[in-house]
Amino acid sequence: MPAERSYKAHAIVLRARNLGEADKIFTLFSREYGKLDAIAKGVRRPKSHTVGKLELGVEVFLTLHRGRTLDVIISADILQSRWDAITQPAAFATAHLMIELIDAFCEPELALPEVYALLDGALRALGALPEPRALIPRFELRLLGALGVAPHIDDCVRCGAALEALPAWAHLDAGGLSCEACRPHGAEALALSAGDVRNLRALAAGRTRGSGAALVAFPAAARVVDAFLTYHLGKRPKSSRLVEEFGVQALTASLR
Repeated sequence: MPAERSYKAHAIVLRARNLGEADKIFTLFSREYGKLDAIAKGVRRPKSHTVGKLELGVEVFLTLHRGRTLDVIISADILQSRWDAITQPAAFATAHLMIELIDAFCEPELALPEVYALLDGALRALGALPEPRALIPRFELRLLGALGVAPHIDDCVRCGAALEALPAWAHLDAGGLSCEACRPHGAEALALSAGDVRNLRALAAGRTRGSGAALVAFPAAARVVDAFLTYHLGKRPKSSRLVEEFGVQALTASLR
């Protein structure tokens, strides 16, 4: 954090909680300083100059003042409002999941510009996709990569054998994919065909090295990405259930 009493930051709003009768404490993910907690005084009053500006997923440019326990938000200007993009239930649930993961994985006051750009880009893309949940596996895989814990998918993580035309298995403890000889006991649910492995690599590579269609995760690849993310997080994200519920609702609606 800077030594000056006041400083500025670009930030995305992760969550908020009430404090007293009129204040709120906001958890923010800033490009310059990482995750921050800051108080907005009087924000719950109708005449507050920041009311309506600090909503979930909104990108803001902030002026903050350093306090003894919590920094204070002096001003907030909206850079990108996400509400038009996340009005649909599936998009809203997907945004919640992405924000929950950033909040859970990122340490306070640790600047991670790559993670900030990833979250910003993903939230921007939500409104442009007919199926927002399709973004989740690629987002999760790239988040693990930005945090330095991406699964090893180039060859067998145990023996180094090539996996070009062979099936593979997710080896969570070893941190990557393994060949048949090295696969862990009971890994049948996390098996990948050769096509699934190629799909997983396309998800990790991004748009510059694959077509848009390649960025749609196959079911097995999505299952493996989710398994690695849950392994590193230590639990399933709470928002995953919300995403799944909206997926079931969408499928039911399509069958009517």
